Amino acid sequence: MSLPNGPKTPPLLLLLRWIADPLSILQAGAQQYGDCFMLDFGRYAPFVFFSHPEAIEQVFALGYEEVQVGSSNSILRPTLGDHSLLLLDGDRHQRQRQLLMPSFHGERMRAYGALIQQVTEQEIQTWTADQVFTLRPAMQRISLQVIIEAIFGVQDSDRAQALQQRTADLLHLTTSPLGFASAFFPILQRDLGRWSPGGKFLYLKQQVDELIYAEIRDGRSHLDPNRSDVLSLMMAAVDEQGQGMTDVELRDELMTLLLAGHETTATALSWALYWIYQNPALVQQLRDELAQPSEGDRLSLMRLPLLNAVCMETLRIYPVAFIAGPRFSQQPTSIMGRTFPANTLLTPCIYLAHRRPELYPDPETFRPERFLDRQFSAFEFLPFGGGNRRCIGSAFALFEMKQVLATILSHCDLAIAEPQPVRPVRRGVTIAPKTGIRARLMTSQNKGTYISTPMPNTVPSKLTE
Repeated sequence: MSLPNGPKTPPLLLLLRWIADPLSILQAGAQQYGDCFMLDFGRYAPFVFFSHPEAIEQVFALGYEEVQVGSSNSILRPTLGDHSLLLLDGDRHQRQRQLLMPSFHGERMRAYGALIQQVTEQEIQTWTADQVFTLRPAMQRISLQVIIEAIFGVQDSDRAQALQQRTADLLHLTTSPLGFASAFFPILQRDLGRWSPGGKFLYLKQQVDELIYAEIRDGRSHLDPNRSDVLSLMMAAVDEQGQGMTDVELRDELMTLLLAGHETTATALSWALYWIYQNPALVQQLRDELAQPSEGDRLSLMRLPLLNAVCMETLRIYPVAFIAGPRFSQQPTSIMGRTFPANTLLTPCIYLAHRRPELYPDPETFRPERFLDRQFSAFEFLPFGGGNRRCIGSAFALFEMKQVLATILSHCDLAIAEPQPVRPVRRGVTIAPKTGIRARLMTSQNKGTYISTPMPNTVPSKLTE
């Protein structure tokens, strides 16, 4: 029973590098140590990373009695709260998951299709022809408005607009380099006044909390079984003992959905548009495919093979979550014949799993046809994690992604206005495009000129050296 090899960098320096540039550490670890390696950050349990599908399958199969995941997400606790699904384990996690699952599956999504298209069209109308704008903030405006409408069933109210602005402010703080670093260094979390990082965080969180609790009070006082918004469904859900969620539980789950439910989708959409609009032939192929479904059949978008392949390849090459939730082992645990000691963070690495050349030849190149040629297992392709911790919003995220892309492709010719390939950087617990991806809305006079500077459809060389 032993831990695998890993870099001998001093723990504090390694932690600082992990905060600043996790992908280069993962790449270097895989190149030097192979499918399994360790990162030691000092005051945390050792992280052991896996990229082999068999190892990932075995980690995902571990049960509640063998591993904990919520405790490994403790840096999210100040924002999300004690009752967030991401911070729960065992029976509490299973209960909350069962209460939340009905809100994101089946026919529920059909009602959101028109909303997503409407919000996307409204955003497009704010773009000025031949002027450069940044894609990621635009996609975040779409996804945040969609999630607020889907959760609360409100769109134009003053409270909804305030919630949209304050949520964006809170997210901007917590995903900034200093804001994210404060999660690892308690001294930065101290409330030293409104303009200190800790004080500003508490102020912004209080502002969002007040709005969420106001929505909960209104929802409880006007319960309507015919409403399909997520909050109404959550309030109506009961467990096996007939108990529903408390106001505090509702707040923590709503905060989780608000932040995680739009941030990740906005990033994925930005990358998808970046890859699509560098390839005029792909743009045309997608438009030809989009012309096929019956008018108004929004769910038919989910079945379009090329649109699906583009989304899958986008989530492969730059998965928004680059690791799945680390599993904190409660006892010695064997993975692929090797036993790891208790108190080890067993971590499936999505980013490295998606770059295995035997699964994805030429893995640094954007090639949607991979997902037309074959099916990948849940342990080879895992953008939403897996096992009993797989993202409950994955179906909604893909539905929204396809709806937004279809609407933009149907209305816009874009040019990617980046002089160099865009690199991924850490944005909180996710990775996102460094520049936000600058683009230009083309006019009818210059349609067909899709990129201002020719770029290969590969990742920047710095990540592949």
